[in-house]
Amino acid sequence: MEHLHDCDCGHDHAHEHDETLDYPRKDKYHESFDKFEPVGSDEQITTTVTALLDKEARKNFTPDVLKHLHGCIDLTSLTSLDSKESIWKMVESVNDYEGTRPDVPNVAAICVYPLFAETVKQALRADDVRIAAVCGGFPASQTFSEIKVAETAMAVMEGAEEIDTVMNLGYFLEENYEELCDELEEIKASCREAKLKVILETGALATAENIRKAAILAAYSGADFIKTSTGKGYPGATPEAAYIICRVIKQYYEQTGQKVGIKVSGGIRTAEDAVNYYTIVKETLGSEWLGKDLFRIGASSLVADIERRLGK
Repeated sequence: MEHLHDCDCGHDHAHEHDETLDYPRKDKYHESFDKFEPVGSDEQITTTVTALLDKEARKNFTPDVLKHLHGCIDLTSLTSLDSKESIWKMVESVNDYEGTRPDVPNVAAICVYPLFAETVKQALRADDVRIAAVCGGFPASQTFSEIKVAETAMAVMEGAEEIDTVMNLGYFLEENYEELCDELEEIKASCREAKLKVILETGALATAENIRKAAILAAYSGADFIKTSTGKGYPGATPEAAYIICRVIKQYYEQTGQKVGIKVSGGIRTAEDAVNYYTIVKETLGSEWLGKDLFRIGASSLVADIERRLGK
């Protein structure tokens, strides 16, 4: 109901007094979005990233950088044909590499389906290589929250030290941010001491603005890393998506003092690809984000390409 407010001037100020009713108070999610700079159009992002890589990437293509990148890889096997035998064999390749090149660090982690976390734990002898598992209805995220939480807890119990989980994009696209964030926070709690990597599936989100918003929600929901893609069903990582995520991570750090890492994955097969992402992280976030505690590359064939480039 409209209330009229008379004053000494004799005018009716109903409009001035009630105009706030036309603008409902923003919820905390939209308030969070407003704290971060807009990213610009998709075309502007592409132009910016292309210029950055044209200027900086070539100088980073060095043996030292390739050696460093080898130590940032999450060596991954996520297929329907995975078995205890095939996963054990992959772990043995990591064990066998240990110490063969003292100047090249071993991979950062081995990433598998949760069913194989225990297999990796049993087989792994290499030092300082983490066990990662994809959980939460990977890769579509379309199962009950209770199952996602339980699967995460079981994977951690079986030995997973890092959990890669997919944001519910159905919730995101219908702007059901509360349920989306509540679910991620429950999964994070279920991780206990394990690190949580939240996968945005940037190829499905498609636009720069969607990727920006999803990265902001992931950061505020407790992600230790924000990850681009599953590598399943949608386009994988792109330099543009990585750049947007890095921008959000930088602003989140400036606002909160908390460092969130970035993991790029999906279609990263060559040393050139890896160096491009290294360059984006270095130029956007700085060298302190280049260690494996804050920078990862999810890949299966990249290891072989980098080792081939470095030679025996």
